[in-house]
Amino acid sequence: MSKTFAASEGRRATVTADDGVPIAVRTFGAHDATLTVVFVHGHCLHTESWAILREQLLRHWDAGTRMVFYDHRGHGESGHAHHATYTIDQLAADLDAVLRAVAPTGPVVLVGHSMGAMVLLAYARLFPAAIGERIAGIGLIAGAAGGITEVGLGRLLNRHAVASLQRAVVHAPRVMQASKRFSRWIFGPLIREASAGTRRVNPRVAAIATAILNETPLLTMSGFLSSLLTFDEAHTLPRLSGLPTLVLAGSADLMVPFTHSVVLASQLAGAELVRIEGAGHSVILECAEEVAHSIAALVERAAAGVRKHYAVAG
Repeated sequence: MSKTFAASEGRRATVTADDGVPIAVRTFGAHDATLTVVFVHGHCLHTESWAILREQLLRHWDAGTRMVFYDHRGHGESGHAHHATYTIDQLAADLDAVLRAVAPTGPVVLVGHSMGAMVLLAYARLFPAAIGERIAGIGLIAGAAGGITEVGLGRLLNRHAVASLQRAVVHAPRVMQASKRFSRWIFGPLIREASAGTRRVNPRVAAIATAILNETPLLTMSGFLSSLLTFDEAHTLPRLSGLPTLVLAGSADLMVPFTHSVVLASQLAGAELVRIEGAGHSVILECAEEVAHSIAALVERAAAGVRKHYAVAG
């Protein structure tokens, strides 16, 4: 179910996940738009990570395209839950709840960034009947199908360290939260990586990235690490074959290196691979105009496919 209330920017709603966790949603565009684009954010981020990109797309699209943004459980304005539910599969189930509540009919294009892209692959496995039917296109930005501990900053993660961190956060949350040294150790590399790349970073981009990362509770940050460590959806990729797909990443992404996108695109018939030179993992903030152009092209491809489908069916 969903409860809608007024907002100065877009329309805000609260969708109740199947296990009762409240999910904060924002929508832009007409409720009866011909196509809906749903944006799924990354780990330790929230809907404002799409803010600059959203501005670009609002200038590009008319009311005929609707945009939906939401916060994962434990992130942003959404509710917190038991740490055992902090898994990518659960986030895929939450995505399904959001779709049922705010986009129950009509074609949908899904766009995910980082962990959000991984959620889309898990969604394709858990809800295969929707792919090619309700889901008319997918955008995978700075994502991977697995193996994130093999290259990039993910190599710094290991199961023992993650398990120890999770136990400490669960059993001594106040001590962990109060430790400024620990917070700097956790957030420092992420904040620096958010500004990584060979391009000069806009101060607004750096400010947004830093603020969002520092707002993330330690339980949320640590809770999803196990799921990220073991993530492997390579076997799911054939389900997306032929579906209009965008695979996009920055050439200077240290967290999820561009090689992951090359592997993704090579296994997805119908995928467009876009490499943005000099951009880091926060490509949706750093290069919003270029990313918006690629998403708009994906949506047009998806819309053309929908029109062709209905023409044949008619």
